[in-house]
Amino acid sequence: MTDWAGRTAAEIAAAVREKRTTPREVVAEHLALIERLDGRVGAFRTVRAEAALAEAEETGARGDLGELPLAGVPVAVKDNLAVRGESTRVGSAATPDTPAGADHVTVARLRAAGAVVVGLTNVPELCVFGTSEGVHGTVRNPWDPARSAGGSSGGSAAAVAAGMVPLALGNDGMGSLRIPAANCGLVTLKPGHGVVPAGIGEGDWFGMSENGPLATTVEDARLMLAVLADAS
Repeated sequence: MTDWAGRTAAEIAAAVREKRTTPREVVAEHLALIERLDGRVGAFRTVRAEAALAEAEETGARGDLGELPLAGVPVAVKDNLAVRGESTRVGSAATPDTPAGADHVTVARLRAAGAVVVGLTNVPELCVFGTSEGVHGTVRNPWDPARSAGGSSGGSAAAVAAGMVPLALGNDGMGSLRIPAANCGLVTLKPGHGVVPAGIGEGDWFGMSENGPLATTVEDARLMLAVLADAS
């Protein structure tokens, strides 16, 4: 059996497109790794195991599977962006736990490209701090659990750095992608205004917040950015 956890998104997507593996096999392996590791790392606020496996099956049945840039790639989403069927808590106990009726546009673009959302990642209270400690747990740096993963996209960064997903979605108003990427040894960028649809539900930090990728390689960051920006 090929180990897909720890592979790049580009490698996984190519293997799925070429039918050397299936989205379900890839997602199941990453979910197993999340179950093993996340008790120590604390990257996820919620893991969508059952839903992700079902969505992986649906992805595998798509007629356009061979053309999808993120075919079968597991992704994590920062818990201030809407994921259909899941609550968006923004690191707070004071926010409603009502499930979102629709995906944020960036999440919808990832799904359309073949990605499978495996969970929502931990953030600090209302995403206002440069660390990721909150009511839903403390995110620890996978390289050294005594150190911070940074914030506010710390859960997303920790999930990628630990190999639990090859890609994660975050956002950045005042360093919230760049700080955790630096702490966790990842590749990211804050896209220029208008490149990727902005907004994080209730607001976009006075126009400063931009949604963007977290990845382990420049190629994966480029691949995800192209999907988010709908470069086609």
